[in-house]
Amino acid sequence: MSKNRQTNRTRRRVLAAGGAGVALSALGFPTVLRAQGAAPKVGVILPLTGVLAFPGVATRKGTELGIKMLAEQGTRLEVIYADTESKAENGRVAAEKLIRDGCTILVGAWDSGATISAAQAAEAAKVPLVVNVGSAPQITEQGFTQVFRNFMRSDQIVSRGAGLFKNMLGGGFQPKTAVMLHVNDTFGQAVAGATKGAWQKAGIDIRILETISYDARARDLSVEVAKARATGADLVAPVTRVNDAILIVREMVKQDYNPMAIYGPSSPGPYEKAFTDALGKYANDYLVSVPWYDPNRALTKRVLDRWTKEFPNDRFELNSGFGWEGMLVVADAVKRAQSSKPADLHAALRRTRIEDHIMYGGPIEFDPKGQNPNIGVPMLQVQNQQPMVVAPADVAQAKPVLPMRRWSERS
Repeated sequence: MSKNRQTNRTRRRVLAAGGAGVALSALGFPTVLRAQGAAPKVGVILPLTGVLAFPGVATRKGTELGIKMLAEQGTRLEVIYADTESKAENGRVAAEKLIRDGCTILVGAWDSGATISAAQAAEAAKVPLVVNVGSAPQITEQGFTQVFRNFMRSDQIVSRGAGLFKNMLGGGFQPKTAVMLHVNDTFGQAVAGATKGAWQKAGIDIRILETISYDARARDLSVEVAKARATGADLVAPVTRVNDAILIVREMVKQDYNPMAIYGPSSPGPYEKAFTDALGKYANDYLVSVPWYDPNRALTKRVLDRWTKEFPNDRFELNSGFGWEGMLVVADAVKRAQSSKPADLHAALRRTRIEDHIMYGGPIEFDPKGQNPNIGVPMLQVQNQQPMVVAPADVAQAKPVLPMRRWSERS
């Protein structure tokens, strides 16, 4: 098959989940609310199929809930979805198609590689792109003028998480060595590259013995976990998605590898329901530092209550939270711009300042590079198969369990 025919076939598959989201209506998503008057078409780019489908679908559900709740407050948006199929190169394909279909503002694309790809199309067309999830520093460091990221850079997540982790050291929990396992995509490489420097800067006296990478689509990580176990490291520091996080823990249990802790320095996966459902008691005690919602805020409590009613079998977490806030950012810009023109929406996004929102941190606003600098990073630990905030103290829901319990001692 020729390269052009392969590309055309890929484009058809990518955009099959576009339009008004009809392809996923059978999964229980609320009806997409239509715009009135001059409201813009909003194109949302997500990995709705493929290896990243779990978080992509969770982000879409948060997006849909945001659309519905904001419509009830008077801001109606027409949203068109496009699926990247969990392939970074498809971000640009999806963005270009959505722009041709009349979208004057884009949201996405969850995966850092796909987000950078989509940003290239947004830059060429001068259409603003609101980043819901995507942590690679390159997103706001390549000179894009159309990018507005309401998520934290991976190096900053690692750095702030390192400070929280350092405060947990002491007493019976004092690991001296660590081994890193990381997915080898744009995100994984960025986090792995930032971790050693962040730990040194924070004064964490833990020596990283080895860094082990693996393919994002790997179905067996027994060899990688065996290499990690052979180092004898006190601490395992994985940089994962949800599927590989499950594989790593399963292999650690199978190989009876019992370090003092598993700590993901900016890792999607361990807080997701797919992770805890798959692993049961073996999911417990896993630590991870990631942006998270503030459980103390009144708006967060309203959103959580509504989520429980709309999606009673799903967990509200990082993906759904930033999906919801992505729509909040768009609705705020639309309301202030009173226009559907990309340039007017861009100008409104530049002036964003949202005090009342759901994710932990200060007001949502964007610096000259398009980065929201005010996002916070709590420390989570899975306890009783639920992600719980264990630091900092102002939002902590529980105390950390450290060292982690041996696999054979779990009831």
